[in-house]
Amino acid sequence: MKAVVCKEFGPPENLVLEEVDDLQPSEGEVLIDVKAVPVTFPDTLMLEDKYQFKVPLPYIPGGEVSGVISAIGDGVNDRTVGERVVASVGVSGGFAEQAVAKARDARVLPDSVGFAESTGLGYAYGTTYYGLKHRAQMQEGETLLILGAGGHLGMTAIEIGKLMGAKVIAAASTSEKLDLCRQFGADETINYAEENLKDRAKELTDGKGCDVIYDPVGGDYAEQAIRASAWGARFLVVGFTAGIPSVPLNLTLLKSCSIVGVFYGAMMTNEPELGQQVMQDLLDMTASGQLKPHISERYTLDNAAVGLREMMDRKTIGKIVIEP
Repeated sequence: MKAVVCKEFGPPENLVLEEVDDLQPSEGEVLIDVKAVPVTFPDTLMLEDKYQFKVPLPYIPGGEVSGVISAIGDGVNDRTVGERVVASVGVSGGFAEQAVAKARDARVLPDSVGFAESTGLGYAYGTTYYGLKHRAQMQEGETLLILGAGGHLGMTAIEIGKLMGAKVIAAASTSEKLDLCRQFGADETINYAEENLKDRAKELTDGKGCDVIYDPVGGDYAEQAIRASAWGARFLVVGFTAGIPSVPLNLTLLKSCSIVGVFYGAMMTNEPELGQQVMQDLLDMTASGQLKPHISERYTLDNAAVGLREMMDRKTIGKIVIEP
């Protein structure tokens, strides 16, 4: 089979497309003919050995796939050959024509959900749904401020925030991204390349501040966002595309607010029953049309490095997928 292989840590341009041995499922596993793989920010961190999970070289990037089961291992009784599934494959192995997953981590796709649309549910939508519903316990009528709103994670926060009944303020760095945010339902927008994030967020909430802040960006924007929070707000730490911030903790005292970590992958390991429920909820919402994943770019294995470079340079709008 063909696979994209990382043989040395560094930029995505160092990746190699080559023939590798076909895979066989072991006990409790399924073999999947891969149809789509999401490109995620953790993929780019792993390439440069900057992620919290360390992968020995050589390895194949990609932690989630969708496709068709082509073989099943011993002991697998609840999956069959020919089923359309979306599955976690761990932290690596997705950028290939075949992938192996634990049968318990492969969920059957409803006929109305496309392969490309289903990918990223476990990464972006899962992170967002888990964060807003289970970590922030966001309530209908609250105000949600989303940083990096034009990216894959940010777009999912707009969708799910609106489904949960929040007033959504989308913050991003370009007018193009903010135009798309409005199309996806954002009530208000902030261009933080041109406007002061704290001042504008306070203005849009009549001085009250935001109840929930969804931050996959970090950097200098985190403190500004916390200063724009309401009494009792929940600040969700999702990621650090602009760097890991240093935040004055006295702000949490002054506003009686909470800083809450959102680590979907670790939750899936530590709370597997909750993880399964979150994934099923997302598939149901996608099948019913409540969620409409936006795919901005599609790449083949031959130019997977281009998609990773777009992600690293923060040029993406919506979701990027690799389609082997």
